[in-house]
Amino acid sequence: MIMDKGKGQTTQVFSKVDMNDDGTRAILLEVYRALSEKGYDPINQIVGYILSEDPTYITNYNGARGLIRKIDRDKLLNTLVKNYLGVD
Repeated sequence: MIMDKGKGQTTQVFSKVDMNDDGTRAILLEVYRALSEKGYDPINQIVGYILSEDPTYITNYNGARGLIRKIDRDKLLNTLVKNYLGVD
């Protein structure tokens, strides 16, 4: 959701997300496994994808590239930051 703050400024508002509700955790684990099995550094590859939305960071092996594209990156980043900070 985007809210207009006047004078051309906008603020994005994100809703609270439980990663387990939409299968995000399961998808990330499957992608992690596929990247590991292919010899990639899964954390670096997943972070590269999240930051760039370039699907070539993720291998096609075991359908990992198609899986990761099902994840809403904004929701994922919101949840990751909240979990890292320990806030709700």
